[in-house]
Amino acid sequence: MKTKFSLTMTIAAALLALTAFSYGQAGTDVKKAAEDTGKATDTAAKKTGHATKKAAVKTGEATEKAADKTEDATESAAKKTGHATKKAAVKTGEATEKAADKTADATKTAAKDTGKGVKKGTKAVGKGVKKGAEKTEDVAK
Repeated sequence: MKTKFSLTMTIAAALLALTAFSYGQAGTDVKKAAEDTGKATDTAAKKTGHATKKAAVKTGEATEKAADKTEDATESAAKKTGHATKKAAVKTGEATEKAADKTADATKTAAKDTGKGVKKGTKAVGKGVKKGAEKTEDVAK
């Protein structure tokens, strides 16, 4: 019976050792799978970070180019507006000068006409005074 007990114990001990080894192996496999998953996650995070950085740089460059184009367009529009304003000011000045010349000519003509009218009126008054004086002289004689 002693042999039987020892054989049974040996078998039980072997089964127990085999079970422990199996559980140990499963633990190692789970640990290795977790490490592999961690490495894959780390690699994916690095690649995502790199792609995000590249996209940010390209977005920044595109924004800078757009700002430069906007600046150039604004500057060009300002120059064109300034040029148009200058042309309008010159034309307004020329039109004002022409109007002033016409006003001066009309004023000069009106002054001449007024002078002629005054001269004629003065002559007429003078003749009337002379006639009145002659009549008075005739009456006084």
